[in-house]
Parts: sequence; structure tokens; C-alpha cells
Amino acid sequence: MRKNITVFCGAADDCPAIYLDTAEELGRLIARQGRTLVYGSGMVGLMGRVAKGAIEEGGFVVGINVECYRDFPPYPGTGELLMANTISERKSLLMERGDAYIALPGGVGTLDELMEVWAVAQAGLMDKPMAVLNVNHYYDGLLMQLERAYQDKLLKEKDYKMLLSAETPAELLRMVDEYR
Repeated sequence: MRKNITVFCGAADDCPAIYLDTAEELGRLIARQGRTLVYGSGMVGLMGRVAKGAIEEGGFVVGINVECYRDFPPYPGTGELLMANTISERKSLLMERGDAYIALPGGVGTLDELMEVWAVAQAGLMDKPMAVLNVNHYYDGLLMQLERAYQDKLLKEKDYKMLLSAETPAELLRMVDEYR
């Protein structure tokens, strides 16, 4: 079982409720399974809801914030808070602390975090599972683009197969644990 699950996700509260509810469900499941949630430290949007779910289930949560967001506190009950000086340092800490990476719906920051993890894995510098939780078909467009890159020989098969995708938290965590 992958112990530390780093979750990348958005900080918007006004997104579809299914995204917020699924984030909380993922946090709850991570905690119930005895895993640690590692996340970007926010208490709003999907970030807040994934932390809320884990904390309410008695799970341990590590928040990794960055100086420019110092005024945005972590979700109450976060067990460990790390402060990074830059966004790049924050991404490095999120990567270092994770045994696996899951992207929930999010914007540019979420995609940046996911792609950086993938680029590091593609370079052969780590071999940890990475996945998208494709709730409400949020990542269909990205998955289609990656399929196109693979079909056009711009993405090698081994690299294409690195990214896992599922529609439910339980299915995705199972896939993460089965990753070889």
C-alpha cells in the first residue's frame, strides 16, 4: 500500500459540487485506509475538502504552503505544515513527500504539478504512480490529447501508460496500489 498520497487540486469553492464532494470522499478514504494525505495546504475549494475529509476520519494531513500564500491558512487540524519559499520548492516538497500522486479537478497549478511529476518520471528519476481522478469526465480532454500524442508517436508507450485514470476514489486508490 502506498502510504503518503499527494493530492493536487483546485482551490475554487464555486466549482461543481460533485468535485467538492469527491475531494472530501477521497480524503476520507485515504484516512480510513491508514494513509497520510499530503496536499497544498489550502482550506478552500477542493484542497479544503480533501483535507476536511481526511481530518474528520482521524487521518494525518501534511500541508505544504508557499510564502506568497502565507495569508491562506491550512485546514484546521492539519498535522504538519511546511512552508516553501517558492512555487517550485513547494512542488518539490509535494513530490518528495508522496508515494503516489493524484490530481483532482483543478486549474493551471494542478496541471503544472501533474505534468512536473510526469516529466520527472519520464526522465527516469522516480517510479511512483500518478493518476487523475476523472470525476464527471473532467479529464477527458487531457486524456484524449495524450492519446493523440501517443498515436502520433510523440509520447512513448511506456510513458503513456504511466498515467492512471479512474472515475471513483476507491477504484483509483486500488489502481495506485497495483501499479508496477
